[in-house]
Amino acid sequence: MNEGTILIVGAGQGGYQAAASLRQEGFDGAITLVGDEPGLPYQRPPLSKAYMKSGDAEELELRPRAFYDENRITLRASTRVAAIDRVARQVTTEAGEAIAYDHLILATGTRNLRPPIGGLEHTVDLRTLAHAAELRQRLARPRRIAVIGGGFIGLEFAAVARAAGHEVTVAEAAPRLMSRVLSPDMSHRFREMHEAMGTGISLGTAVRQVMPEGIILASGATVPADLILLATGVRPNVELAEAAGLAVSNGILVDAQLATADPAISALGDCAVFPDPRTGRPVRLESVQAAVDHARAIAKRLVKGVADPYAAVPWFWSDQADWKLQIAGLATPDDAAVVREDGAVLRFDGDTLTAVETINDARTHMQARRLMAGETPLTRPALEAEGWDLGALMKARR
Repeated sequence: MNEGTILIVGAGQGGYQAAASLRQEGFDGAITLVGDEPGLPYQRPPLSKAYMKSGDAEELELRPRAFYDENRITLRASTRVAAIDRVARQVTTEAGEAIAYDHLILATGTRNLRPPIGGLEHTVDLRTLAHAAELRQRLARPRRIAVIGGGFIGLEFAAVARAAGHEVTVAEAAPRLMSRVLSPDMSHRFREMHEAMGTGISLGTAVRQVMPEGIILASGATVPADLILLATGVRPNVELAEAAGLAVSNGILVDAQLATADPAISALGDCAVFPDPRTGRPVRLESVQAAVDHARAIAKRLVKGVADPYAAVPWFWSDQADWKLQIAGLATPDDAAVVREDGAVLRFDGDTLTAVETINDARTHMQARRLMAGETPLTRPALEAEGWDLGALMKARR
């Protein structure tokens, strides 16, 4: 495909990358990138970290305005798509405008989860640049802050706020921090780090009610706060796809090439559910790098006809205080863990390595990604024979 119109709905990192990669692959047709936020596409990960400190919105921009003009990418900001007509191959915006496509890429991402807690109108979100700008303004004077949710976003924000001198308490319903993505040992280490900073951590007790002056836990305990951040996770934006008759289940279902059952529609990033290349199980990744890799794979398939299954090694990171957490691979909460003497954690599903967790250890992280990208699965016996040394295993396999 080198002609016609490709329409991308969603102007986040994945949507932007799809447009850029299409041009890099040689696509010469029209590209329209539609996003519901104002302004240019920007990076979301720094919102809870670097932007909180600098307040420089321009640093977040993925590319300047000239990039879109030079690459003939029509950027439609502040535009929300209301419906997809798969027969006519067009979408309709909330303003009633029809936009035609020859191929549609859905990069609709996620939105913040709103759990069944009373009083959520008293909380603030941290998902968009507008949210982050509001938070920065409210942090201009000392605050008592309650964070509902002990995942990446909540803990990143908590670390920044505590370092700035605010009183911070994190309330997590699960028995440990970041329990969905981290081993118990690594969760415990991060709890100790945050508590050493002076952050209060409440685990294993859900929030029952939010009040203007704080939160009430299920235990009955009250946490006073005059700023309450809701960071309880996200849910994929699938309503547009579902209304158009596409299959959805915790995301838009796609095949190993990131194509939906409609040959004229693909999906990528946080909203897409695809078969895990290792297990075949459906998986949805909330990861900037996954969205970027998806976009590149779709562009190559559409322009070059290359339909290799998507099989990139997932990886994730989180900056909390002066700790950089990096995860190579994808583990489940039940995967076993081996803790090395240097603190790196190796996760296993049976005898198969599923993930490697590190703190401030880029070398081990990159070794893990290179090894896991190979055709030979990494096993517990092979790693144990090398003293759990990934570098030694790399040398042995050369």
